[in-house]
Amino acid sequence: MSFSVSFSVIYVLTLSGNLIIIIVCRVEKSLCTPMYFFLSHLAALEICYISVTVPKMIHYSVSGDVTISFAACLTQLYFFGSLGSTECFLLAVMAYDRYLALCKPLHYHSLMTSQFCSRSVGCCWSFGFIFTMSSVLLISSLKFCGSNHIQHLFCDISPILRLSCTDIRHTETLIFLLASFTLVGSCLITLLSYLKILSTVLGISTQSGRGRASATFASHLTVVTIYYSTMIFVYVRPTTANASSLNQILSMLYTILTPLLNPFIYALRNKEVQRALWKLKSRLKL
Repeated sequence: MSFSVSFSVIYVLTLSGNLIIIIVCRVEKSLCTPMYFFLSHLAALEICYISVTVPKMIHYSVSGDVTISFAACLTQLYFFGSLGSTECFLLAVMAYDRYLALCKPLHYHSLMTSQFCSRSVGCCWSFGFIFTMSSVLLISSLKFCGSNHIQHLFCDISPILRLSCTDIRHTETLIFLLASFTLVGSCLITLLSYLKILSTVLGISTQSGRGRASATFASHLTVVTIYYSTMIFVYVRPTTANASSLNQILSMLYTILTPLLNPFIYALRNKEVQRALWKLKSRLKL
C-alpha cells in the first residue's frame, strides 16, 4: 500500500509540475523564446514518459495482478524506449541552445530561428521513435518458449531478452550499437556544450553573476549526469549481463526521478517563469 501511495504522489507531482510549465510557456508571451519552446516539449515528453510505466506499477501494487500480454509488453517497451531516446536528443538540443545563448550571444537569434527550433524538435521525436522501432522489431522476431516471468518493474530490453530461448547474440549486438549511438552520441554533445558554458561562466567578471550562473549550471548538470550515467550503465553494455536488482534501482532514477526533478530544475526555479506564474495567477483571479 505504501508503494502505491508513494508512486501516486510522485506521479501527480510530476504531472502537475510539467503541466504548469506547458501552460505557462504557451500562455505567457514573454516566454515565447527558443529555450522555453524546448522546455515545453521536454515537459510534454516527461508526462508521456512517466505515464508509460508508473500507472501500470500502481495498478500492480493495488490489484496484485502482475500479468501483461506479450503485445502489451512490447508496446510498453516501444513507447518507453522511444520517449527515452527522444529525451536524450532533446537534452542535447537544449544544451546546444544554452551554449549559443551564453557563448555566441551575437549570433544566437540568427542561428536559433523558430524554423530551426521546430525542425530540431521534430527530428528529436522522429529519430527517437524510429530508432526504437528497429530494436522492438528485432525482439519481436525472437522465440519465447521458457519462463514468462519478467525480473523487472516494467517491460525493458534486458529482462525480455533473458526470456528468449533462441540465440540472441546478433540481436543483442545491434541493440547495443543503437543504444550506444543514441546515448553516447547525445551525451557527448550535451557535455561538450556544458563544458563550453562552464568556461564562459568562469570568465564572468562579477562574483554575483558568476555565482548565479554557476548555481544554475550545477543544477542542470546534476540532472543530466544522473539521467545519462544511469541509462548508459544499463543499456550500453551486453544487455543480458546486467544485474536485474541493480537495474531496477537505476531504472527508478531515470524513469521516475528525472521527470519529477526536471520541471523544478529547468523552469520552476527560474525567475522569469515565477513572474509569469504570478501574472497568470492574477489574471485567473480577475
